[in-house]
Amino acid sequence: MAEELNLPAGSGEIADLQSSNNRQDASKKCSNVMGSDSGNAAIGAAHQRPVDKQPPSAKSSESEDAEQQLMSTVTAPYVTCALYKFVVLRNVEQLRQPLLQQMFDNQVYGTLLLAEEGINGTIAGTQMAIDKVLAWLAGQPGLDGIDTKKSLHRDVPFYRAKVKLKREIVTMGVEGIDPQQSAGTYIEPEHWNALISDPDVLVVDTRNDYEVQIGSFEEAVDPQTTNFRDFPAWVENNLHPQQHKKVAMFCTGGIRCEKATAYLKQRGFEDVYHLRGGILNYLDKVPEAQSLWRGECFVFDNRVALDHDLKRGSYDQCHACRMPITEAEKELSAYLEGRGCHHCVGTRDSQQQERTAERQKQVSLAKSRGEAHIGDEAERHTQRRRREKRAYKKAQTGAQKT
Repeated sequence: MAEELNLPAGSGEIADLQSSNNRQDASKKCSNVMGSDSGNAAIGAAHQRPVDKQPPSAKSSESEDAEQQLMSTVTAPYVTCALYKFVVLRNVEQLRQPLLQQMFDNQVYGTLLLAEEGINGTIAGTQMAIDKVLAWLAGQPGLDGIDTKKSLHRDVPFYRAKVKLKREIVTMGVEGIDPQQSAGTYIEPEHWNALISDPDVLVVDTRNDYEVQIGSFEEAVDPQTTNFRDFPAWVENNLHPQQHKKVAMFCTGGIRCEKATAYLKQRGFEDVYHLRGGILNYLDKVPEAQSLWRGECFVFDNRVALDHDLKRGSYDQCHACRMPITEAEKELSAYLEGRGCHHCVGTRDSQQQERTAERQKQVSLAKSRGEAHIGDEAERHTQRRRREKRAYKKAQTGAQKT
């Protein structure tokens, strides 16, 4: 699989992902805390175990850095860029088509969400193409200074270019939450260990249950939500301002925590903290020997999960239910490539099963041709085959006339 190299720290950007190489399964899973009385007791007792501190590795010389960057450009010509910004946008309808055209013109793939509260998404393309799209965005009112995280790799992990209009750029479903006005206190990755090692601090993973299952911080509370809309109800049933004086939250890239901490502040919690740049920033900045992260980090694209080096991890994905699965789980009788796994067996009706079976058939057919099966590239292949078919028929008709 493709080897990925992080952008140099001097670029000011945070590495976001991929590469591969099999590694052993993720280690400890975080503690689950649910229920009211017993759950709150467990929450109050949660604390971090200290780890041995080791000095970070010495930096390479300037010549070695330059050589490594050159090699990165040659072996990993594509950039994946996660971005977001909370800002009031009154013209999202007018922004959509020009932004999509910028992606088309520069052959940039991925999905961007626009809402009145801001912009969010992940895109991929060449370095020059990504820079052009970001420069165009920076020229739009309110969209300068967008938070971005980048990495270099060989493959583009998206099939299409999309710009969608949404009510929220990260859906919580609660009106009146404004991270620009009331978000929690940012904690830099370098100081995160000290904060979450404080026994008086409750650490909450704001991600979905299937994300938490493959990796989290030691002893972080898992709300066991299936989507972010469930988070407010979990807070109402399990957290109390008078009992939980200090709350620290984290998510993949930082955006969910912006809203989660703003929601807690609105509910009367005073000391609320969140990890700046999320898990991806932590993995980029904190040496593994000093890390309190355990397991892999789920990402919402074809890479599925990342290890501590921000390279593609050991998980694959069930293309029927989109759940992360291990190689061992693919050996189970419930697993049928492209059609289902132990997570979704027995949950899909006959029509759904027929659709996934047909999809897998098309995947296999495209693979035999050396083509993509979905996305813009697949559409180009389809158009090319149609042109070739029409040309062939025209030639056949001409031959018959002569």
